[in-house]
Amino acid sequence: MILSLIAVMERNRFFSRLVSAASKAVSPALSSIRFLLTIMLPVSLLVLLLDHSGILYYTARFLDPVMRIIGLPGEASLVFLSSVFLNIYSAIAVIQNLSLSGREIAILASMCLIAHNLIVECAVMGKTGSNPFKMAALRICFALIAGFLLNLVLPAALGMPSGGTQSGPPDAIGLTGAELLIILKIWIVDSGLLILKMVCIVFGIMVLQKILDEFGIMKALGNAMAPLMAVFGLPRKSGYLWIVANLVGLAYGSAILIEQIRAGALSDSEGDLFNHHVGISHSLLEDSLLFMAIGVPFVWLLVPRLLLAVLLVWLERGRRALFRRSFRAETI
Repeated sequence: MILSLIAVMERNRFFSRLVSAASKAVSPALSSIRFLLTIMLPVSLLVLLLDHSGILYYTARFLDPVMRIIGLPGEASLVFLSSVFLNIYSAIAVIQNLSLSGREIAILASMCLIAHNLIVECAVMGKTGSNPFKMAALRICFALIAGFLLNLVLPAALGMPSGGTQSGPPDAIGLTGAELLIILKIWIVDSGLLILKMVCIVFGIMVLQKILDEFGIMKALGNAMAPLMAVFGLPRKSGYLWIVANLVGLAYGSAILIEQIRAGALSDSEGDLFNHHVGISHSLLEDSLLFMAIGVPFVWLLVPRLLLAVLLVWLERGRRALFRRSFRAETI
């Protein structure tokens, strides 16, 4: 009888801790969702209008000479620009409409994985100790470096399918009222689905993080990752945040990343160093799977950005050692 009573009490205590941990997730999750939506919705609408009006296509043409230097046709600049302003999904959609070889798609994939969704993700990094403009510049530069290096080392044939048919410029620049209305209706539906997805994911990972923290699992995960973080040149205590950034990405993981930085898990200086790594290499699972679905070998999706991320962190550590007085997390 006594043992049964004790078991019931322990069970009630366990569920009480679960509920308490979950309730702590509500406020930071709502704050992060509001922060993301104020950036994502206006940017997505603007880029959508620029794309359908033809302005984005002609803007991308300015990148044609850069694309040719790294062994890509001029029209590949439209893929890269779509990635920079939007996300991996939009870049892949453009790839499907271009006549690209498997080798060219692999180079573009690595570039897009490093530099995508910059406005949203760099805003998140701005909340976690970094200068967002510096992060955007670094990600674009390292994406181009990755493309240049891959053009030198990739074999001529990767044994993967080519892209779709060649796409040309829009028939005309400018939208009629009816066309604009159709585009806005599609955007509203897509945005509604995005908001629903974001709420589910952000709340889910935030509740999970609070539960892991409540039962000491988060600390154990961080300790297990500490040796790898040291090799990467990152603070040993950043292991759990690295897991978050690589499982769910910077946008959806922003609730945890921002809260942990504000709670003092990392200092602004350490947070900035952490961003140097995850800015180049994050969401190793989901984003890589998207490009694997169109035939890009996993090794070319993982190795280049992981190596460049480690290189960038150690270069930043060296810069700080040489110019310690000039370093401030909030400046370039």
